[in-house]
Amino acid sequence: MAKKLQLRRVVMLAVVLAVAFAGLGYRLVDLQVLRHDELSAKAQLYTQHKYLLEPRRGDILDCRGNVLATTVNVKDLFVDPTLLGSRKAEVAHALAPLLQETETKLLERFNPARIKNSAGVLVERQAVPLKSDLALEDWQKIQFAINHLKLDVDEKKLTGTNKLFYQNLKKAVFARDTQMRVYPNHSLAAHVVGFSAKQEIKVQQTFVKPIVGVEGIEASFNTKLSGVRGWKVTETDWKQHEVVSMRDQDVEAQDGFNVVLTIDSFVQDILETALAEGMKNHTPLSISGIVIRPKTGEILALANLPTFDPNAVSSSSPESRRNHVIGDSIEPGSTFKIVVVSGALNDQTVHLNDVFDCENGHFFFAGTHLRDHEGKGSLHVEEIITHSSNIGAAKIGIKMGQKRLYDYMHDFGFGVVTGVPLPAEARGLVNSLDHWTKVSIAQIPMGQGVSVTRLQMAMAMCAVANNGVLMRPMLVDRLEDRDHQVVAKYSPQRVRQVISESAARDMVTALKTVPTAKGTAVKAGMTNYIVAGKTGTAQKLEANRHYSHTKFISSFIGFFPADHPEVCISIVLDEPKQGYYGGLAAAPVFHEVAERVANYLKIRPDRIEEEPTGPLASPEVERPIRTAAIN
Repeated sequence: MAKKLQLRRVVMLAVVLAVAFAGLGYRLVDLQVLRHDELSAKAQLYTQHKYLLEPRRGDILDCRGNVLATTVNVKDLFVDPTLLGSRKAEVAHALAPLLQETETKLLERFNPARIKNSAGVLVERQAVPLKSDLALEDWQKIQFAINHLKLDVDEKKLTGTNKLFYQNLKKAVFARDTQMRVYPNHSLAAHVVGFSAKQEIKVQQTFVKPIVGVEGIEASFNTKLSGVRGWKVTETDWKQHEVVSMRDQDVEAQDGFNVVLTIDSFVQDILETALAEGMKNHTPLSISGIVIRPKTGEILALANLPTFDPNAVSSSSPESRRNHVIGDSIEPGSTFKIVVVSGALNDQTVHLNDVFDCENGHFFFAGTHLRDHEGKGSLHVEEIITHSSNIGAAKIGIKMGQKRLYDYMHDFGFGVVTGVPLPAEARGLVNSLDHWTKVSIAQIPMGQGVSVTRLQMAMAMCAVANNGVLMRPMLVDRLEDRDHQVVAKYSPQRVRQVISESAARDMVTALKTVPTAKGTAVKAGMTNYIVAGKTGTAQKLEANRHYSHTKFISSFIGFFPADHPEVCISIVLDEPKQGYYGGLAAAPVFHEVAERVANYLKIRPDRIEEEPTGPLASPEVERPIRTAAIN
């Protein structure tokens, strides 16, 4: 009987063991075979991590290698409130002076907050932002302060849970690597360089905050500056430390390219300094300037006042950030006379010695009364430019006809963008012929009924200076890698031959008379150089479509040496006071910029005969056009 019972027990044990081993075998098959993919993915979720590697954003440099925008490594500072326990006050006391923050506000941030995790479950937030773009030296100070908190405990005697708490307390304040954009020269060339901002985006289930260009070159060359993001896939141990030997993928980030501009920081500073003086003397709404090489279209300087500091964009106004040079469409006034006169010279519709009756300053055409600032009788074409006769320009326009005038407006680049590599460039407005009124053929030659950008007008003048060839404005010279090896080189681009070389020479001959005692811009004259240029004083069009008698756009655009131009400079003031004529408000600013730029660039003088120029000579000023409203 006992043997049977013993045998039964052995059999039962064997059955139990067999069932157990069968269950274990099935479980192993289930885990290792049937659910392998599912469980492997879960294991990787906890042990395998993919890290995105942000590239360094490239620098923006001037033509001589001076840094206009760069990227520095900084830290974003966080706190894990769950690790602070009862020591929040001590941590806040240590951080407050380093973060220039009150302890009260820090304590508010230290209060645990709940957020939803990726599974939609509410959990305590373990990374509360404290400060962005923290300098590395400041992070070192914070680390020192946290590691030396005054806690009135002997950490060496702590054991168990208390010891773990104080170990974690020193990890409660932590930082993550990031980058910050810095503009070392502050507002210098701000409207060219532009500014950037951090933009949070989601990349492969991970949120990153790359630097993104918002305005200027930062925006238009954002892709080239940004580089290419890298990544690494690796496994971590239970402490979340990387096991380097288990790294599966390691793709390095490719840093962004440096963008080298045609801007010369020294010329830019000369321009901005002179504009500031013009702003002080005439208190306009804004003042802008451009310095260009006519032969290549290279922009050496471009500036607007008021301006802003890209390092502190939030404290600037939208108006101060507006690039008036490319973004505003304005009626050009008498600077536009170069279009009609050079076109007529090119067609041989007129010659410099041809005479036009300027009606002693009063001319009725198509029911509109056109006036000159000073009554003149008969004037040669050259003298029409010298004295800036509105009636003379109108009669030249009438003689050449609507179709040819329209063609030359288009050929000089009006009504289309210039292609300068900056965002938000305006096109201006050139109405098609079927939208011209009867008086348009007389008003457009004097700069009314057409709108242009300051850059379009400057490039048109450059075309006259460049033997009649219109160039595309050039702002970027090349792209470089971090080792300053050239990866892309940009060349000057010819747009078209607008007028012949002989017509351009005749136009230059006429323009040389403007910055003299006989002309409207004697204050633009230079000591050692012959200047060719044109003034403009345009009445602003009010909302009721009538021209204002108190608000003007004043300008002077000129180049030198006149017969072999190296530099073209445009100066424009919006609603100047204390003298608003182009020859009185804009010409002196041109003179100041031109003299200093000529000296800096060591341009060879071309003036042989002395003639009265500069501020001491008696100017004949060009007064604004006064006409009836345009219907």
